[in-house]
Amino acid sequence: MTTRVHTISEPVENSRSIFDLLGGEPGVRALVDRFYDLMDMEPDLKELRAAHGPSLDQARDKLFWFLCGYFGGPDHYIERFGHPRLRARHLPFSIGQIERDQWVTCIGRAMQDQDLDPALTDRLLESFYGVADWMRNREG
Repeated sequence: MTTRVHTISEPVENSRSIFDLLGGEPGVRALVDRFYDLMDMEPDLKELRAAHGPSLDQARDKLFWFLCGYFGGPDHYIERFGHPRLRARHLPFSIGQIERDQWVTCIGRAMQDQDLDPALTDRLLESFYGVADWMRNREG
């Protein structure tokens, strides 16, 4: 009986960072821009949009900077603002189940529109849901 030895000749796909899988800064920027574009135009995301105030410009940049580091790229957010302290920074905003669900719906649509791998999208949605749920600071 012959024993066959398997060797890995190429890196395993999951060894790449999510940042790299998204296409680096241009890919993260495209995802963030699509997220805020959807939020701004889709009527079923109106509560989420209302929670962001009149302009989305600052939010676009902050989410882009945060996600770059979160996904394994440059820590733009930390360089500018220090530790993200996500929950503390979101306390001034009224976040309930509706806002949580609309945030997750919106980022899910944005990822689909960017033609991300469905397995990656599912993995990220699971993570995003946990973070979005942790951000809730009111009932309902």
